[in-house]
Amino acid sequence: MKYFSASSAKSFRIKVFIISFLVLLAIGSFIYTQYLIIQIQDNERESTELWAKASAYISVEQYQQSQELLDRTLTEIDTHPLIGPDFKRRWMEVINRVQSELSNAGLDFVANEVIINNLFEIPSVVVNEAGQIVHHRNIREANIDDNLIQKFRQVNDPITFTVGGGDNREEQWLYYGNSALVSTLQFFPYIQFGLLALFLGLGYASLSSIKRNEQSKLWVGMARESAHQLGTPISSLMGWVALLKDTAGDNEQMLSVIHELENDVERLQSIADRFNKIGSEPELKVMRAGPVLSNVCAYMSRRLPQLGGKIGFERDIEMEARVELNEQLFTWAIENLIKNAFDATEKGYVRVASVEREGLLQIDIQDTGKGIERKLHKEVFSPGFSTKKRGWGLGLSLARRIIEEYHGGRIYIYRSGQNQGTVFRIELPLKHDVQITESR
Repeated sequence: MKYFSASSAKSFRIKVFIISFLVLLAIGSFIYTQYLIIQIQDNERESTELWAKASAYISVEQYQQSQELLDRTLTEIDTHPLIGPDFKRRWMEVINRVQSELSNAGLDFVANEVIINNLFEIPSVVVNEAGQIVHHRNIREANIDDNLIQKFRQVNDPITFTVGGGDNREEQWLYYGNSALVSTLQFFPYIQFGLLALFLGLGYASLSSIKRNEQSKLWVGMARESAHQLGTPISSLMGWVALLKDTAGDNEQMLSVIHELENDVERLQSIADRFNKIGSEPELKVMRAGPVLSNVCAYMSRRLPQLGGKIGFERDIEMEARVELNEQLFTWAIENLIKNAFDATEKGYVRVASVEREGLLQIDIQDTGKGIERKLHKEVFSPGFSTKKRGWGLGLSLARRIIEEYHGGRIYIYRSGQNQGTVFRIELPLKHDVQITESR
């Protein structure tokens, strides 16, 4: 079973190589970006830890005597018999707040001089043992709440440090998020993937366009060369037919044979004309499609004597529907479809039917052959595709080009199942209230 030509296989390998290369490039870029993010996060943690260590050091070295004085004052207030409970509570709250602010007084210096001058601008908060936020940096007041701490906890593990000394020692926790640089880099791999996907799509489209253009040029060149090569023997055959007419006399049997030969020579001339028109803009005329279909069916039924009576040929053709056609090219497409239907059928029938429906002329070519697998429904129209041992695999590709590119219609497999036959459907837009040109 032949599916691809050698050039198609080579083109397929090139596409696989390009896609594989781009995928590897994307994966490598993603891994390297993740490596950079981890390195920057490690540096940010080291900077944040430096802040925590410096603030702890400053609170102990700079303010130890002040902390001891506050502790003595707190004890005196707590034990003084003339101070009421309400006043004690309020004074204790004030002194505790002063202690907390005193313990963290060095943080502003450390943050501004050691940390804030770097390029990371890390958002962070400091929480004391009571769960209160006692300091924050690079965060707007409106955004500070318990959810922020939970969010930072999910991004980075908190840093624990101790402020104060003696009885005033207190553990505090530094929660911090990602800097703007890290946040940007985290989205960068997805941007890369998007750009690579866009590049891949454009590259694939360009390759496909180049391939189609090359195939089109090759197609046109071969078609016109074939038309040129057919010209000489056709002219010779026309001369021999004319000579036979002159010598046949009144022999009716001979004249009948000569008439059929003349029809076949005319058909050869028509085929040469078809090949010669490939690549040029076809002339379309509004005409009734029914008579054209009937003529094709009549010709094909007479030219398939080898089938004997094993395969029936049924027709149900709508005769009045009008569409825009180039009769020669349209006939060529229908002939290919009918020939393929007979080739696919060992017994049963081939049926050609047409009907007007929803502004379209629907033409069905049905066979009772072995059917086509669903995964191959689109592939059958590709140049070079064939399920036969012999043949170039150009018939259906040619039919699609004629119907879709030249006539603005549509051709597709309407129905197909294993051992249930196949129905090819053609849809052409109907033309109403337009003067028609009768077919020959």
